[in-house]
Amino acid sequence: MKLRITPLNFLTTLLLAVAVYIWINGAGIVGGPYQQLHLGGTLTWIFFLFAFVIFIVDLMFRNFFPKTKTLWIIESAFVVFVAVIFFLLIRK
Repeated sequence: MKLRITPLNFLTTLLLAVAVYIWINGAGIVGGPYQQLHLGGTLTWIFFLFAFVIFIVDLMFRNFFPKTKTLWIIESAFVVFVAVIFFLLIRK
């Protein structure tokens, strides 16, 4: 099997790194009435789940687009599309 590096590989690595960082250092909500709420374990599992989903999506894209250049274009467009939707949803 040929090793191909793609944008979703980078995203999976980033999500796994964030999950491990939160698992080691913990996470909590700052400000407001939720100052005592610690979400380290929950956020760790959420980031692990996101990394797993991105890994599966990467495998599906690899099967549909065998050429590396096309794969990079499609996966980069997918990442930008998801980021735009995410920022539109969190906008106040």
